[in-house]
Amino acid sequence: MIPISDANYRRTFPVINVLIIVANILVYLYEVSLSGSLNLSPETRQLANFFYSYSVIPAEYTRGIDVGSQTIHPVFLTLITAMFMHGGLLHIGGNMLFLWVFGDNVEANMGHLKYLVFYFVCGIVAGLAHIALNAFSQQPSLGASGAIAGVMAAYLVLYPRAGVRTLVFIPPFIGLFRIPALVLIGIWFLMQLWDGLAELGANTAQTSGVAFWAHVGGFIAGLVLVFLFRGPKSRYPERYVNRPPYRF
Repeated sequence: MIPISDANYRRTFPVINVLIIVANILVYLYEVSLSGSLNLSPETRQLANFFYSYSVIPAEYTRGIDVGSQTIHPVFLTLITAMFMHGGLLHIGGNMLFLWVFGDNVEANMGHLKYLVFYFVCGIVAGLAHIALNAFSQQPSLGASGAIAGVMAAYLVLYPRAGVRTLVFIPPFIGLFRIPALVLIGIWFLMQLWDGLAELGANTAQTSGVAFWAHVGGFIAGLVLVFLFRGPKSRYPERYVNRPPYRF
């Protein structure tokens, strides 16, 4: 299921959300310049050095070793830098689409500065969750998925009945449906949890994206932190929040 748009009406421009998306795109273009291709390959020497230097590598935290030849110091900065890196066009495209659909309304509710802090905290917790479940992995993990999972959790809490126009593809069937956020995001989280449990104890780190436990960690962080970061109730009155959930 791929969200295309939502039925929420925001009254402020999502400047932070847009800047985050732009920053991710600029870093991705830099990665492309290192590899010379849109299909990023970690075998490319410069790109491999970049990945290993700025991605989250659990063994660097748990064993105190430098896996990359140019790992930044202090190493915990990779929890932030990894959030702006992606392993391919589909990876960044999917992440930025989810952030575009759900992030603007969460920012409108929290306010610009609080949303920025919320985004980074969720991303950091996601990285720590990945480290905890893959303690001795020496594979780089990167991507904005963990932070975006936190944003999705906040959206679910703030706007559970909001209709999200979603592309549903179940071969050979394909169609557009307006699905309540509670259902769409709830199914997404259960899929991440299921896949995480299925691969528990295996090396789930990927150079093309973050592990499932990063998604789970970021989502749980968002569920908790939204109650600290959300704006006053008057910022999201019901009349501005939803259209009927199944109406196009």
